[in-house]
Amino acid sequence: MAQSGTPRDNRRMEAKSEVDGAGRDWRLRGVRVVRAGELDSNTPQTPGMDRAAAITAARAGAKKLWAGTVVIHPDAKTGAHHHGPVESVIYVVAGKARMRWGERLEFVAEADPGDFIYVPPFVPHQEINASPEAPLSCVVVRSGQEPVVVNLELPDVEPNPQQVHWVDDIHPEP
Repeated sequence: MAQSGTPRDNRRMEAKSEVDGAGRDWRLRGVRVVRAGELDSNTPQTPGMDRAAAITAARAGAKKLWAGTVVIHPDAKTGAHHHGPVESVIYVVAGKARMRWGERLEFVAEADPGDFIYVPPFVPHQEINASPEAPLSCVVVRSGQEPVVVNLELPDVEPNPQQVHWVDDIHPEP
């Protein structure tokens, strides 16, 4: 975009754009890039998956979000768990995700690459890699910074979960 005004005006605009009205230096406190090789695997884990944090308060200064990756090995499934009061969004990058949820993991749905999965607070769930050959790779975003993972022992898991399709005013039942 071309700048207008005198060279002196342009220098003032450039200097002003580096610091906001509250005196924050946008160069140091603006956009952050966390490279793929810089993810932090020192996060709470759930058996059957590998989590790695990308965006956290410590790494990027995030106040309300946590984001990272998760890889579930071929034909593997996690233990049942929930994430306390935080909401989670899972974006499937590669592979086929199968999610079970409920008090007895009695519900199931599948997601393909490009699909999003929403997990509300406190919902017991289990991620499953539906492929016996390929890893399941996802991006996870949570609504809070607390690394809450509550692993659950569910003694009476439903052997035949009910298939659930997203149904709302925009997505009628198939």
